[in-house]
Amino acid sequence: MRNDEILEKLRQADMVLAGLGEEFDGGSFLRRDEKYVSGCEGLKSAGCHWLMPAWSEFCLEKQGRTDLDSALEKLSDILQGKNHFVVSVSTDSKAGTVGRAVMACGSSRQKQCIAGCKETLLPVSEQDKAELALFFEALYAGEMPKEAPALQGGCPVCGGALILNNVYAENYNEEGYLEQWRLYMKWLQGTLNHKLFVLELGVGMRFPSVIRWPFEKAAFFNREAYFCRIHEKLYQLTKELSEKGCGISKKAIDWLAEL
Repeated sequence: MRNDEILEKLRQADMVLAGLGEEFDGGSFLRRDEKYVSGCEGLKSAGCHWLMPAWSEFCLEKQGRTDLDSALEKLSDILQGKNHFVVSVSTDSKAGTVGRAVMACGSSRQKQCIAGCKETLLPVSEQDKAELALFFEALYAGEMPKEAPALQGGCPVCGGALILNNVYAENYNEEGYLEQWRLYMKWLQGTLNHKLFVLELGVGMRFPSVIRWPFEKAAFFNREAYFCRIHEKLYQLTKELSEKGCGISKKAIDWLAEL
């Protein structure tokens, strides 16, 4: 199906459900950066997995993230004026700025207790950002970390250290996204008797229970739904959805750039 035909179906829809996948973490760009790859190994060795989203964002800024930012802006443009919800498994902070969105895997915008204590989420401060920038500059220059940088403050419950709130944390505190997730669930219930356009962008199989399977279910049970899945390799639709959707073998970022 041509892009103009897909956009026309989206314009005719009453509601739009969009999914942002791992592609929007910029992995396809970053894997070519030896400094990024080396830094990832250093973070893993030091037990600082929770820094991975922030490290990716730092390296993307170093490389220039024009293509990624343009893709997110294009998505925001096509969703403007539509009753929509965006579900993201990307941990890139900017993915959460595309309309009404829920980031199920967290990002680098909030911090949590290292032990996962509940009701302890705090915003990342400007001082935290400055300290992380210094840490990443050293890492990018090849200085391997011996320990994680300390974020400002401590857990008000147990006194433990604070780390970034994302799925890479050993004790991921899911409270960071659950309130928005409840709003999404309520919104999704209201799609059943409306024309629904389901747009899945760059979603792999890392967290299929968050986007891929629920999106397929939403499209299957809605008689007026149309499902568009865009992925370089995993673009195929199920047999049940083959008559009410299309799969496009292309990087989602490139597809958005062509609109």
